[in-house]
Amino acid sequence: MTKTTLDTQNPEIKRNYISQVLEQLTLDYQNTKQERKEIAALYLTGDEEFSVLEEIELLTVDIRGYASQIQARGWIENQQQAIEHLQSMRVFDLPVIAEFYFTIHQDYGQMKAYIRMLDYLRLLILEYLQIYQSSQPQSA
Repeated sequence: MTKTTLDTQNPEIKRNYISQVLEQLTLDYQNTKQERKEIAALYLTGDEEFSVLEEIELLTVDIRGYASQIQARGWIENQQQAIEHLQSMRVFDLPVIAEFYFTIHQDYGQMKAYIRMLDYLRLLILEYLQIYQSSQPQSA
């Protein structure tokens, strides 16, 4: 094994991986177009404040925004606030997403895979920020 293989805590390795997952997520989103149309038609409105697609869009904007900042410059403005935000945005804690993901019996495999990948990217970003934060010199 090489040192690179062993050094999974290297922020640069994680940054590159976040970029790869972000690119894959972009492709996955494009591939969900037909399923999103079907979901929009079937689940127009409910008692929820936001529909499942709107909740996914909100999560996507936040998570992709963080990932894009890491990809572009390697860090995020207001890092501690970002960590707290990412920790609080548990994808499957949102009732409308949990209901869609766990109780809707239609396939929607691409959309469900997209949701999993989105949450995975959230966790990667969180891990990256925590590693990045611990690698920075502490100011007095």
